Amino acid sequence: MKIPTVALVGKPNVGKSTLFNRIAGKRISIIEDTPGVTRDRIYSMAEFYDYKFHLIDTGGISLEKNAFNEEIRMQAGIAIDQADVIVFVVDGKEGITSEDHLIKDMLRKTNKKVIVAINKVDNKIAEENKYDFYELGFDEYINVSAEHNSGIYDLLDTVTSNFKDVKDIVYGEDVIKFCVIGRPNVGKSSLVNALINEERVIVSNTAGTTRDAVDTPFVYDKRDFVVIDTAGIKKQGKIYEDVERYSVLRALKAIDRSDVCLIVINAEEGIIEQDKHIAGYALESGKSVVLVVNKWDKSDKTINIFTKELKSHFAFMEYAPIVFLSALTKKRIHTLMPEVLKVYDNWNKHIKTSLLNDVITDAVSLNQPPSYKGKRLKIYYVSQIENKPPKFVFKVNNKSLIHFSYERYLENKIRESFDLRGTPVILQFKNRGE
Repeated sequence: MKIPTVALVGKPNVGKSTLFNRIAGKRISIIEDTPGVTRDRIYSMAEFYDYKFHLIDTGGISLEKNAFNEEIRMQAGIAIDQADVIVFVVDGKEGITSEDHLIKDMLRKTNKKVIVAINKVDNKIAEENKYDFYELGFDEYINVSAEHNSGIYDLLDTVTSNFKDVKDIVYGEDVIKFCVIGRPNVGKSSLVNALINEERVIVSNTAGTTRDAVDTPFVYDKRDFVVIDTAGIKKQGKIYEDVERYSVLRALKAIDRSDVCLIVINAEEGIIEQDKHIAGYALESGKSVVLVVNKWDKSDKTINIFTKELKSHFAFMEYAPIVFLSALTKKRIHTLMPEVLKVYDNWNKHIKTSLLNDVITDAVSLNQPPSYKGKRLKIYYVSQIENKPPKFVFKVNNKSLIHFSYERYLENKIRESFDLRGTPVILQFKNRGE
């Protein structure tokens, strides 16, 4: 099943952002701890029991006629279009308003599942007002107080009960799925076209589509692939920057469905902050990656200089291979698929326990863990418990003694000994007997 999307909509000041933060929780992403990468997100991955879902916050929809409100309405419309389930947030203290009716009319046209969350139900007035909202005509109403964390369980239980109807295209285990992500105008679609027209590629006639992306199955080097192209969002005339932020949601969905992420960068424009934001989502997902520098024929820099810049900006993803090409002229396009294949195989790799322990034993003898308050970390043994991406568990005497710098040292030693280019790795430390 694909990861569903839940959108929070409502008029201004009903508490959508408080509810968003309450549902998203205090989930700190890996990338947000990395210097040089910051985010202002209106979307987050959320979890409730065994369910994972994308959560979108939207600006308050208002009746007032001005350019800003029109833009907000347009943003909300895009979020609603992306959503599998919509949570319509209303203000229990204020009661039903004409703006609530406006939003009701907007939601009625979608034929999507709508759950009304009556927020701020934490006093007598709100308790009396809540019955007025039934005239909106939806099937499900949940009383909540985002501020006081009440009713959230019931809301999420109702939301997730609707996920069973969310379907996705299913491919065989042996099919390698990769997505092409990047900010608008970096040449994503041109790259896909160049790839599927390459001489060594045989394109299937069963290309399917999803609401958010286009899937193209093909065969390369006798192996089955599906490339997922994500479309950017633009408005006729002026391109709204805030609206384009919703295109990241399309990228997130494509990443979820993929094994490999191609992060496309425009060589002509150089590296910008949003490139790092998009790479951050791929990092969070635990998928294998390739950095693709497109429009290379239009750059006045050498490969060495551009590589140094990439290594500096993408220090949090130093394991990612870099491919320089031009999708339009097909120059160096032949260098891409071998890298996709390689990083997938590394992401799927399983290393023998005996080999792994030999490497770690040598690493410890070369560089002992630092002591802390007279105590020193001891590593008894290590084993790989998962792949996609590779995950290694270290059995130790006291996991609280592990220092991040020594953890990085161990990761580097594993990478030096085994080809894990293009894939993140996860190191987990457990006390013996845990």
